[in-house]
Amino acid sequence: MEVEETGDKRTSWSAVPGEANSVLCDHAGKKRKQDPVPELVNRIVEDEEEEDDGEIMSDINKDSEEPSNKRVKPVAKSNSLTGVLTPVKTPALKRIGQSISRSISFRTDARPLPPAPLRSRTKASSFPRRRNSQCWSDTVESHDLTAKEIKRQEVIYELTQGERQLIEDLSLVKKVYYEPMLKLDIMTESELGQIFGTLDSLIPLHQDLLTRLERLRGSEKTVGEVGPTLLNWFPCLEAYVTYCCNQVGAKALLDQKKHEKRVEHFLRLCQESSFSRKLDLWNFLDLPRSRLVKYPLLLKEIQKCTPPDHPDEDTLPDALELIQSIVAEVNKKTGEAECQFYRRGLSYLEESQRLPEIQQSRFLYCHGELKNNKGQRLHVFLFELVLVLSRPGEDKDGGEVFHVYRQPLPNALINLEEIPDGEAAGGGTFRGAFTGGNDKVKNCFRVSSRGRAKAHSYSLQANDSFSKQQWITCLRQAIVQSRDRNAHTSQSPLSTHHDPALYHIAELSLSSDTEMADHTCR
Repeated sequence: MEVEETGDKRTSWSAVPGEANSVLCDHAGKKRKQDPVPELVNRIVEDEEEEDDGEIMSDINKDSEEPSNKRVKPVAKSNSLTGVLTPVKTPALKRIGQSISRSISFRTDARPLPPAPLRSRTKASSFPRRRNSQCWSDTVESHDLTAKEIKRQEVIYELTQGERQLIEDLSLVKKVYYEPMLKLDIMTESELGQIFGTLDSLIPLHQDLLTRLERLRGSEKTVGEVGPTLLNWFPCLEAYVTYCCNQVGAKALLDQKKHEKRVEHFLRLCQESSFSRKLDLWNFLDLPRSRLVKYPLLLKEIQKCTPPDHPDEDTLPDALELIQSIVAEVNKKTGEAECQFYRRGLSYLEESQRLPEIQQSRFLYCHGELKNNKGQRLHVFLFELVLVLSRPGEDKDGGEVFHVYRQPLPNALINLEEIPDGEAAGGGTFRGAFTGGNDKVKNCFRVSSRGRAKAHSYSLQANDSFSKQQWITCLRQAIVQSRDRNAHTSQSPLSTHHDPALYHIAELSLSSDTEMADHTCR
């Protein structure tokens, strides 16, 4: 099943009670909220007015200085760099996180925006740059609990605080990013709907869990039974399927819009402001997905600290099984949406490159940048059934497109050869661009295929040894699965089964800090 992405999603933002902003005191001593939006909007408007005034004054000066009746030798105008330089191009869809588990592919977080010139401010912001971390034991004066029960209360408190912080961040995204960009016409409502997706619908969902958890706290600020509450609430997380599937196209559109001057300027001002905690917009948009994958870990910790005779012993295993199945389903649907997104982005130079395995593939094992033996940078996709090499480019609208390079290789026909580091690159197999001018190869492997027409062989180089190992691991899995699938199909053409545990591989990111074991335990 493939998930269709709709480009005309519209998002209606409603007022959310309990939005968290910085707290100030007025002259009467009462607490009031400080709204970051007016100051941010004013800064953007002032900057644009300054640019307009500068252009007007420049035109006036030119007119006043121009002689009325003298013949002068024309002088070539010198182009100013101001307003000409564009922001550094962010690699498209580098995807969520700098690690093997942070995202839907071999991708990384967007790079920090280019630094802006220092500017004086008349008023210092009162928003904290970091949240103050607080433990459950900091909220109680005294207790007579065992060390194990204290640990249990700490984990439950972490679960509760995590919900509160997520609500604050999502409300901040609505207040500081969506509404000002719509008001200032920085993006259209349709574009904002595609980027933010169904994020607004997640706020009341998590507010519901926060309310339930707070009701569980007794007079001594301890929580007794939490399993039934989680077991009853976890089915609500199926709403994450829609949100996470939309993230694939949302990230691509956001990266594309960052090339526009007004969008880049607005996002940079937000990231410079202390309310953002130095996070960019995509960091905030990725918070729900990060929260989703944390639930099984928190539940395991609660289960580990729960005594055998505790009432939660009966419900926590069921709740853990339920949340793991929901996370697996979200991963599966997201992988399908990602696969469909990249299939549509392929541009074929020859009709023979349109292998049926490309359209038949339902998910991606991984994708990322590799070099060929000429030192050219390629974007390589390892689909469920085929390996596709491509060269990134742009379409007429500035969107990213991938031009298929050479002939794709069906996974079932691939021969994989790992090239040891330091091996001589005989016959000019790898040029100096690969290894800094010497003849020794490093972080390289070779894929080849025979059959259908003629032999195809590609020598590829990864950025580092870690990336190389992940590519080799995924290629081996893809080859084995494809050959097993073909063997099974030949024996029973009416029934084909796949290992659902492999769908999580579509989340791998070549530059991840997280171990692969974190995925396999989902």
